[in-house]
Amino acid sequence: MRLLVSAGEASGEMYGAQLMAALRRRDAQLEFLGVGGERMRAAGCEIVVDAKDLSVVGITEILSHLPKIYGLYQRLIKEADKRKPDLAIVIDSPAFNWRVARQMKKRGIPVVYYVAPQFWAWRLGRVRLLRDYIDKALVIFPFEEKFYRDRGVDAAFVGHPLADLPQPAISRDDYAAQFHLDAAKHWITLMPGSRIREVRTNLPTILETAAQLGRDYEFLLPVAPTLDRTFLQRLTGERPIALVPESLPALRHSRAGIIASGTATVEAAMMRTPFVMVYRVSTLTYMLGKPRVKVPRFAMVNLIAEEEVVPELVQHDFTAENVAARMREILSDGPAREHMLQGLTDVKSRLRGSESTQSQHPADRAAEIILELLRLKSLHN
Repeated sequence: MRLLVSAGEASGEMYGAQLMAALRRRDAQLEFLGVGGERMRAAGCEIVVDAKDLSVVGITEILSHLPKIYGLYQRLIKEADKRKPDLAIVIDSPAFNWRVARQMKKRGIPVVYYVAPQFWAWRLGRVRLLRDYIDKALVIFPFEEKFYRDRGVDAAFVGHPLADLPQPAISRDDYAAQFHLDAAKHWITLMPGSRIREVRTNLPTILETAAQLGRDYEFLLPVAPTLDRTFLQRLTGERPIALVPESLPALRHSRAGIIASGTATVEAAMMRTPFVMVYRVSTLTYMLGKPRVKVPRFAMVNLIAEEEVVPELVQHDFTAENVAARMREILSDGPAREHMLQGLTDVKSRLRGSESTQSQHPADRAAEIILELLRLKSLHN
């Protein structure tokens, strides 16, 4: 059996690698091809399109990259026509993946959407795309199952792939020695996003904030798999910023973080690292997108908690002065820090789901549903 897997950014690529490992544990003969990066390649996927080449964000940014994205999309579809997968799994990245899903559906190939797009947040009308082109939506937030089912989508909550993340094994002292950090100082993790445009937009203000907070802290910047280290080195310049390879150990051993909106905020919550959420897009993207937003909060942690657990500094509120002020509130011991730590603990509990879903990793639950779809397809054939 051959599966097409399409994951267009760092978080989706990580989920794809987890899912492929879970599928292979159940059926070692499965073959994979599609869109991904090094993690998915290491998990056994033949990469047709590199996820790095799809790393754009925002309405206006996507428009400027349309010819390139369309060419990559055509390459993937041609390869699918040649290899004829038995099932397609699309992961997040709706701007690219709903088109992939549509083409697979036209060819009679069952489609599973793992980490279904957050249409409940900003584009309710797009739910029809899932109804039309998706055979099964596997959702990772507990409220999504009812939302999608109420709108005619066959959805199942499998839990968040990050909810069962193990604590990194490396000790703080060993980590400090490995990356030449001062273990006597508090550390702050900086995560400006996993796409080039996000980083260019968010990182300068984050670096200004680091300068305001001063040399009493060590600053760690994990290099996302979709980014090149040299690109980040050019942006950080001579500033005392430690570029590190993985986010989880950095978050685990940091006192706090400055985190761009996205999956990294969930990673920080799973490590119980207090943080300030920041984000900025182009002025035009913000003007076009803001009226479509249907939720009261931006940070995923706050949406899950149904209250403000972490501060949200978005667009014009995202200034170095504002971020530094909110960071100082949570860097020191006190009510603000304790309230946030308790909120992050509650979010982790919600993401794990009920006791019936906690016995398995979300990727394992997703794998079993996918294999059942494959079994049903083979019976019908």
